[in-house]
Amino acid sequence: MTGRVTSDLLLVGSLPTPSAEEGFRAGAGFVGDLVPALPDGEAGPLGAWVGFDRTHLLEPHPDLRVLEPTGSPTGRARHAYETARLTVRDGVESLRFDAWPRVPVMLESYALFRRLRSEGVIAADQRFQVNFPFPSSVFTGAFKDHYAHDWSIVGPALEDLTRRSIDEVLATIPAHDLALQFDLAYEVLDNEQVLGWTEGGVAGAWDRFGGPWSRLAPHVPEDVLLGLHLCYGTFPEWPMFEARDMGLLVRMANHARAHAGRPLDWLHLAGPRYLRSEDEAFFAPLAGLHVPDTRVFLGIVLPLDGEEGLRRRHATASRYLHDFGVAMYCGFGRRPGQDPAETLREHAAVVRGGLSRRHPAR
Repeated sequence: MTGRVTSDLLLVGSLPTPSAEEGFRAGAGFVGDLVPALPDGEAGPLGAWVGFDRTHLLEPHPDLRVLEPTGSPTGRARHAYETARLTVRDGVESLRFDAWPRVPVMLESYALFRRLRSEGVIAADQRFQVNFPFPSSVFTGAFKDHYAHDWSIVGPALEDLTRRSIDEVLATIPAHDLALQFDLAYEVLDNEQVLGWTEGGVAGAWDRFGGPWSRLAPHVPEDVLLGLHLCYGTFPEWPMFEARDMGLLVRMANHARAHAGRPLDWLHLAGPRYLRSEDEAFFAPLAGLHVPDTRVFLGIVLPLDGEEGLRRRHATASRYLHDFGVAMYCGFGRRPGQDPAETLREHAAVVRGGLSRRHPAR
């Protein structure tokens, strides 16, 4: 049985454009016929991904205390240890976030999306894509001093906020017009056991991923397309940690599909650095991927080696996974290059060139 998404390309989320309108126009103009949905590109302050949530959601909260502000002269951290260090205030046993500052940005982008669609810039059947960072990704970079204690209080509050924010988005955006992707990076690094400040070992890391997933994914109505992005981050470089193979991503993907409580329409799995393009051992775990009716997008488009590199990685991955789409290794809003439009034009050319060998009639 074929799932609802059969596209060749996924736009992971962030794009190298300075505004949502330019993100929509570039996405629709260059790759609109290849993708299942269009994101707004996470322009401006959202380009810092969960850095936006630290400064707009966490730091202002009255029950949280800044132990040490960021050392960045711009206020925007450049790497994981430069983020502000936060903790729960003494005596606080539970807390609540009233609203997520991301949501008004999403709704403003949707109004723009509808206008551009009514003008014919965006195809009539195209969905609007929103991206929600998962709770541990919002939390983990900022709470390094009392990690387990603070997670026991802040983690449930972030999960509750995510659930309510999904409802808030759906109060404005019809389910049939929406695609929602959960973005997980710190959860992957946590499960690789490479973060020096998290606690609870392998079991604790898995619970910070699997627990919220089993509760949040079923909360998304089935008429909404649901995607999951698993990667190793780009803070400050790609990847923050290079895995030996795709084994962990496959295990997380299988678990997510089995515990989604509804269709999981797509998965994005980060690929390797370019020097491992022909490393069969890296891609071999893909043979154990069991995600029926879920479209898999491999993050094997890299800005370094273009079409030829994409073809090499595609050929290696194809030995272990029969049919899949492709994507950039992660969102690429922090890699704008000299000309954002040219960056997207090159991205489109690389993908179309790499796909042309598989779809000669295109």
